[in-house]
Amino acid sequence: MLKKTIIVLFVLCSAFTNAQEIPQVIVNTDKEPIQSGIFNPDWQSLSQYKVPEWFRNAKFGIWAHWGPQCQPEMGDWYGRFMYNEGSWQYNEHLKKYRHPSKFGFKDVINEWKAENWDAEKLVALYKKAGAQYFFAMANHHDNLDLWDSKYQEWNTLRVGPQKNIMDGWAKAAKKNNLPFGISVHATHAWTWFETSQRSDTAGEFVGVPYDGKLTKADGKGTWWEGLDPQELYAQNHPLSKNSDKDITALWGQWNWENGASIPSQAYCEKFYNRTIDLINKYNPDLVYFDDTSLPLYPISDAGLKIAAHYYNTNMATHNGQLNAVLFGKVLTDEQKKCMVWDVERGAPDKGQYLAWQTCTCIGDWHYNRGVYESNSYKSASVVIRMLVDIVSKNGNLLLNIPVRGDGTIDEKEVKILENIAAWMEINKESVFNTRPWKIFGEGPSVDAVNTLNGAGFNEGKVGFTEKDIRFNQNGNILYATVMGVPSEAIQIKSLAKYGAKAAKIELLGSTETLVWEQTNDNLVIQKPKNTPNNIALAFKITLK
Repeated sequence: MLKKTIIVLFVLCSAFTNAQEIPQVIVNTDKEPIQSGIFNPDWQSLSQYKVPEWFRNAKFGIWAHWGPQCQPEMGDWYGRFMYNEGSWQYNEHLKKYRHPSKFGFKDVINEWKAENWDAEKLVALYKKAGAQYFFAMANHHDNLDLWDSKYQEWNTLRVGPQKNIMDGWAKAAKKNNLPFGISVHATHAWTWFETSQRSDTAGEFVGVPYDGKLTKADGKGTWWEGLDPQELYAQNHPLSKNSDKDITALWGQWNWENGASIPSQAYCEKFYNRTIDLINKYNPDLVYFDDTSLPLYPISDAGLKIAAHYYNTNMATHNGQLNAVLFGKVLTDEQKKCMVWDVERGAPDKGQYLAWQTCTCIGDWHYNRGVYESNSYKSASVVIRMLVDIVSKNGNLLLNIPVRGDGTIDEKEVKILENIAAWMEINKESVFNTRPWKIFGEGPSVDAVNTLNGAGFNEGKVGFTEKDIRFNQNGNILYATVMGVPSEAIQIKSLAKYGAKAAKIELLGSTETLVWEQTNDNLVIQKPKNTPNNIALAFKITLK
């Protein structure tokens, strides 16, 4: 018996980086077995991963981060903040719907019908704007599955739109010949929905519990009769530390620490089964987890098992080649070898050796009518300059275009996509299929210190000017992209510094013969007489 115990402990320890990381919850894989293959559910095995070349070539993806929280048109994390007494989303919920004890998030789901959704039309528009891959959200922290989920009764075939959202997106991506990605965010429903356990502290409904603790028995005679709200809210557990009074407590508990309520065995296994079911159904080219490293890590081994299954499944369906891309946040240097590092709403201030990705949005993650009305979307200029900077640092950009509850995007979003498309039509060769040069750029922004905050969130803190230049290359072609319209001659010092000599220089989108001179210290390109765009000028330098 002792020998057997030692062997079991050794196996468990080998799945984690050190003995302190042995998980509290070991998920059972009987219902959804792990695909056999070269990858095992441990970091050392996952470090065999190599980023596929197709992803490194792609550079730009578009994301439909769309679900029931888009229906109220009140922006991000509505399902959490509508239960935060006194917040603007709580107050708007009272006006638009009713008190959260009478009309909770489950009822918001019932309002969501996606009646004007045309997946093929949207994905075709995204492709025209230059997207080389497409992402769709499979579930959010609100815990609703957007496919015919075997393990979650709260899914969009039973409630809300009565449609298989993931099927629609997957077919649209295939028709447009775009790699298909899915994003999974549901791990944190356990703590994220804890606000639904609260009640008002003042006013007409003081002390009346919100709907977060309702059970299946409470549904008799309601539209949701037969469904169990606990399968959605997952709130049959004690609150995390300070969750009852501090809306920001969750920020410090995202990694299941600092007093976070730890998910149960059943919760972890349900998440594991749901996610494996999703991967098996859609065999996605990309999978994004909104988690530090992997889902439920380090309290459970669920994430490691999902990662191993995903890689092995992808290889089994691609003739032994690994074409999969898996994303995680706040990764250690060792974990960056196991998957692709995702930076939310930001970018590192230096170039990276390994491929990575920024995920961001032109507005809020979920559709926000206020952003539309205040003209606060990121412009095409901002998006493109971000893209150029990210690509120069060996990254990709995944851009969310918020979708309204009815399944459409607004005319301002369409215009932004059209403007991106116009720039891409001329300059796409300076983006796609390129690799970083010896240095990512020069100019005032290069020396700016812009550290990441947690998962990212340093976006927009450093601006770009016409003095900023970003580099990338394709063979003997060096692309030097000026982040604006130059008011004087362009001076590039990096070629001389790295011993590169120009043989020919062209401006993409222009037939003008450029006047330029290279000395031992500098490459000077005289200001073009005409500029093909006012966003970013890409100079194509053929090297000797």
